[in-house]
Amino acid sequence: MMLGLEDKVVIVTGGAKGIGRAYVEAFVEAGARVAIADVDQPAAENLAAELTRNGHDVLSKGVNISNLSDCLTLTKATWDRWHRLDVLVNNAAVYATIERKPFTDITGDEWDQVMAVNLRGMLFCTQAVFPYMKQQRYGKIINISSSTIFNGSPNFLHYVTSKAGVVGFTRSLAREVGEDGIRVNAVAPGLTASGTNEKVTLPGRFEKAIMGRCLKRQEIPKDLVGSVLFLASSYSDFITGQLINVDGGGNFH
Repeated sequence: MMLGLEDKVVIVTGGAKGIGRAYVEAFVEAGARVAIADVDQPAAENLAAELTRNGHDVLSKGVNISNLSDCLTLTKATWDRWHRLDVLVNNAAVYATIERKPFTDITGDEWDQVMAVNLRGMLFCTQAVFPYMKQQRYGKIINISSSTIFNGSPNFLHYVTSKAGVVGFTRSLAREVGEDGIRVNAVAPGLTASGTNEKVTLPGRFEKAIMGRCLKRQEIPKDLVGSVLFLASSYSDFITGQLINVDGGGNFH
């Protein structure tokens, strides 16, 4: 209640499962109204039904964020429902399905697929929300990067490159939309045990990540919630163009 997010309207992409779901649940607990956008429409609908039964005001949309039309439909449905749009969390990304391989073996199609979601999708979602936020003279855009950009991650060049691009996107966009009252920031999670990640992560990687941190434990989705809620709240109204690293002290930034 102290965050001032009551009745704020938030879009979370990739919000049906894993870390995205944690963001959605945190926002509704803070009193916000949330549009759950996910390429997995049944999962989004199931989460929305569960939250609605618990008294929260949400809607769900099946969205392929690499398609501009889908992003425009999502934002229009959100605006038509609540007549405001305060926060966009650009969380959706390709990660678990990416095959790790030497950069010499990455095909053009594989490269383009990662960029289509992780960067083009973020662009389209941001383009879709911008007119509404500009009309309000206020908005928060929160982009999800990755702590892999600090030290690299071998055999994962397409993913790491896309997440480094998120930082450049954040900084440049912040310069463009500041006069419209829109703040743009990014969060870089460390390796997080989100359910999906645990199924595809190579043996030993979680243990190695823990050993490299100042805080010697597993990172879980709830560890990321505080930074995202802070950036969405009025307490961060004079912060823009910044990156917050949340990895338990694995990297210093």
